Amino acid sequence: MDFFAMTLSQRTAAGIRQSVEQEGNVGHVYTNSLSLSCVIIADKEYPSRVAFTLIGKILDEFSALHSKQVVASTIAPLAFPVLKEYFVKYQNPHEADNILKVQKELDETKVILHNTIESVLARGEKLDNLVAQSEQLSTQSKSFYKVAKKTNSGCCSIQ
Repeated sequence: MDFFAMTLSQRTAAGIRQSVEQEGNVGHVYTNSLSLSCVIIADKEYPSRVAFTLIGKILDEFSALHSKQVVASTIAPLAFPVLKEYFVKYQNPHEADNILKVQKELDETKVILHNTIESVLARGEKLDNLVAQSEQLSTQSKSFYKVAKKTNSGCCSIQ
């Protein structure tokens, strides 16, 4: 992974964002205008937009914390304590990225609305059946009334 990250950062020009797939993983890399590179290696399912958002935050904060001269002259690793917090926060991209969070909520809402519409349509079909049965019952009761009236009028006359 170190070799992969080093190769990606060396082959990425300033201002370029790219994603390279390697053995089931994707390396997301960005080199800023100060020639600082950041590489995130994630699985294929991790959204690249979220990875590049994280890379941008890391590079911005690292540049603000350490000057270009310090970075260029130092061989030892430089302290960057916020990095662990970012790794924890961005483990779940849906929680870290507001757009993904909204998209997930929209997808859930769409499923709920779809189910609601299906149940309303099913109720509408049931209501149509009830109306048809009601009309049929009304027709039968009118026929029964006419037959009963005819039958009653011929059999019993009071004088």
